[in-house]
Amino acid sequence: MKHWLLAACIGLLAGSPASHAAEPLRLVLATATPGGGFPAYGEALAAAIREVDPDLILELRASKGSTENLVLLRDGRVDLGLVQGEYAYEALTGEGVTVVAPVYAAPGLFVVPADSPVRRIDDLRGRPVALGTRSSGLTAMGRAVLRGSGIDPEHDIRPVLLDQAGDGPAMLRDGRAAALFGGGTGWPGFRTMAEAPGGARFIAPSPASIAAILAASPSLRRMTVPPGTFPRQDATIETVGSWSFILGRPGLGPAAVARLVAAIDKAKPALARRLPHERPSDPRDLKEAVPAGWLHPATAAFLEGR
Repeated sequence: MKHWLLAACIGLLAGSPASHAAEPLRLVLATATPGGGFPAYGEALAAAIREVDPDLILELRASKGSTENLVLLRDGRVDLGLVQGEYAYEALTGEGVTVVAPVYAAPGLFVVPADSPVRRIDDLRGRPVALGTRSSGLTAMGRAVLRGSGIDPEHDIRPVLLDQAGDGPAMLRDGRAAALFGGGTGWPGFRTMAEAPGGARFIAPSPASIAAILAASPSLRRMTVPPGTFPRQDATIETVGSWSFILGRPGLGPAAVARLVAAIDKAKPALARRLPHERPSDPRDLKEAVPAGWLHPATAAFLEGR
């Protein structure tokens, strides 16, 4: 990184809250459809940042999800967008968008009612399965998990695409879907099912399938869900998942990003209070999550200074 940019960004990060308060900053953040993880995260992040930098306003914009957020970013219609790893990795290879901060790691799982006869992914053959919304990165992850498990997501199951992410649990309860795919230990659909009367079970790919999924999908990672993460979950769950990211539009200025990243870092305790079932976003996680060349220069400067 050029020394002048590193010095400038470090200077911005070291600035006092009082100086920030004199300079209001508003950034538009695209999230997703109601009832999903991205809107919940966006609301929590905006509120947490207000605690540490009241004049830094995140204006949340609902969208169809990761794929639309990338279009909005490329067109400059939003400053920031939440994008799931499957789509982020494809976009970060020359489209001008950059990684500003991590969201959280999202282990991918199928959830079914506790009394469901479905015990493994192969039991989903011929059944209706809610994969997510059309533009969601979780839907892409679900298809990758099915393919790695030897199931054609278009023909071996009856794929159900949702209008809104929050529609999934109701479809499970009334039998319109036999399973729902999602990602993240605090994902609203998982929590709704796990905490409902009767409870839920979570289904992950087999060890052999995990190896096949990881070989076919470079953006996915092996992930572990510890016992007790969900109510009545007694055993460790081994699965795959991906990081989601806050991406910045092409040309987003370093001063705005430096201030945002510093606020996210300072707001970790406030964010943890609002999302108790997710690991708080920590910009330092980016060192292992993405290649350095994908980072916004101001984010890279933050990490170099740490």
